[in-house]
Amino acid sequence: MSELPTPRSFRLNLDRGVATITLDRPDRLNALTFEIYRELAEVFEDLDRHEVVRAVVITGAGRGFCSGGDQDDIIHHLLGKPTPELLAFTRATGRLIAAIRRCKRPVIAAVNGVAVGAGAVIAAACDLRIAAAGAKFGFIFPKVGLCGADMGATYLLPRLVGLAHASEILFFGEVFDAERALAIGFVNRVVPDGDAARAMAQEWAAKLSAGPAFAHAMTKQMLESEACMNLGEAIEAEAQAQALCMQHGDFAEAHAAFKAKRPPRFAGAPE
Repeated sequence: MSELPTPRSFRLNLDRGVATITLDRPDRLNALTFEIYRELAEVFEDLDRHEVVRAVVITGAGRGFCSGGDQDDIIHHLLGKPTPELLAFTRATGRLIAAIRRCKRPVIAAVNGVAVGAGAVIAAACDLRIAAAGAKFGFIFPKVGLCGADMGATYLLPRLVGLAHASEILFFGEVFDAERALAIGFVNRVVPDGDAARAMAQEWAAKLSAGPAFAHAMTKQMLESEACMNLGEAIEAEAQAQALCMQHGDFAEAHAAFKAKRPPRFAGAPE
């Protein structure tokens, strides 16, 4: 198996099956540049080739998670550009969100601080979100004269918080705190400030890494695929998915572990 990529614009570490991506521009609240967008998309697209990667955590260095596109590196350069160039950029940002959703590994966002604009959409694209108590969220696109439909936000957000909350968030563009994010279902947990969000994300990722990777990948795929199905189609799709999982060695291992009264040792899980 080839080595994991070595990105230049952020940090990527692997420990016991958990790949941790750390956005690393703390002086800019981890604002995104053209290069970071591209490298993040490439890394998420590449992770599925590495069986050693069984779960992913994404977080930010310093006091921010991600403050969106950098005003100097991106926004300044977009002003006055012709439509084809602007469309190339918006498609490139959407590529990152698609890569996160298509990644077969569970992805956990450890939101240690501000997550606005593209940073909020990245968090929404993850499978699980853990927020520090002081974290702030904002889909602030209308504040800069843009619509809320950016990078898949109008697809993702209603699925997380419902249409009414999503409409309010995307029309007004107001920043909301971690307490409200938890109340409306945008985040899974709120923990104390400091390193607690990263610590819990690593704990959850370690549990997922030790679990059945094939089944986890199937769960993520079905959560995505069934969004466009009716109930009958969904039941049939799940019947087929579960039959495939029953053919996998992890199913037999779980039964053997139960009979032997020992923890299961799923295929590829770290020792």
